[in-house]
Amino acid sequence: MTIATAARAPLLYAWGDDAYGLDAAVEALRTDPARFPSGAPERWRVRGDAGDAARIVGEIRERLATGTMFGSGTLAVLTNATPLVRRNVDRDALVGAIALLADGNGLAIAEETESGKKDPPSKVLSDAVRAAGGDVRRFEAPREGGLAAWIEARARERGIVLAQGAAKELATRVGGFVREGDVDRRQQGRIAVMELEKLALRHAAAPDGSPAPVTADDVRDLVPEAVPGTIWGFVDAVGMRRRQHALELLERLLEAATPEPVLLAVLHRRIRELLEVRDRIGSGETPGSLVRSMKLQPFRAETLARQAQAWTMGELAAALEELLELDSRVKGVGGATAGDAAIRLAFHLWVADRVGARG
Repeated sequence: MTIATAARAPLLYAWGDDAYGLDAAVEALRTDPARFPSGAPERWRVRGDAGDAARIVGEIRERLATGTMFGSGTLAVLTNATPLVRRNVDRDALVGAIALLADGNGLAIAEETESGKKDPPSKVLSDAVRAAGGDVRRFEAPREGGLAAWIEARARERGIVLAQGAAKELATRVGGFVREGDVDRRQQGRIAVMELEKLALRHAAAPDGSPAPVTADDVRDLVPEAVPGTIWGFVDAVGMRRRQHALELLERLLEAATPEPVLLAVLHRRIRELLEVRDRIGSGETPGSLVRSMKLQPFRAETLARQAQAWTMGELAAALEELLELDSRVKGVGGATAGDAAIRLAFHLWVADRVGARG
């Protein structure tokens, strides 16, 4: 017997920047007795590869179409599925496999994407799963107050008692309150749950057998900061001359092995933009006129105008000149080379010397 359009087919297409949510959705599908009345199937994980697409799709079809007489079936958990639908023949074969599910088998397509991506990576596969009676869902990583509430819910699931402020402190330490749009949030949920379970080991049960609460001080003592770096947050901090914040974000970016040429490129662009904006404003232009003269979006024009007001033309010119010297050092121009530690120090000195507020 095959499954084509069952009301609750054992099919899932899930995507988003919440890796924990994706894993939980796959496990919820696997353990759903309505989908698998004969018992939870075994997971079979497979990753798409454009160089071996035909073989991978063929193996998926064979596994999904083959039923088992004894024991549990198979839940194929497919990641990086997009390369498998680039060629028409592979796409048609994979879509066709959805209609060949034998009893006890299922398919879960789980795609980690960048934050903010609202559409599924593969409309072809998501449409096929939906048409066959499966679930199509987006999982967005919670942030700020939403992440704190999410952490409290995960704690209740595990019988972990959190004192007031503990969830917010944990959300802060894993980067939930970083607002820049380029932050990679995919691992925040996983990190938060791992730290929750670690925190639960700190206290023995109370005399009445109830768990002792985890406090905000416990979080500060045991949980290292895992705040993600953000390039645009860094250059905005530079533009606003928020030296300490810029240094903190710079350190995170360097720890994350962000290439120095990338940092130099975005810094160089921002300082040049601020030079032009400062000059135009000095000539009588307004933030509104920058939208037309520099072809900027209104919000960006307002942001650059506000940042440019924090600098003088001389300060911006000096910052750009020293940035070019730093660029030469990183690239080894003229045979001048520097080790990683020296380059790291040079970045910190540039921020400390040039970004600090006037006076």
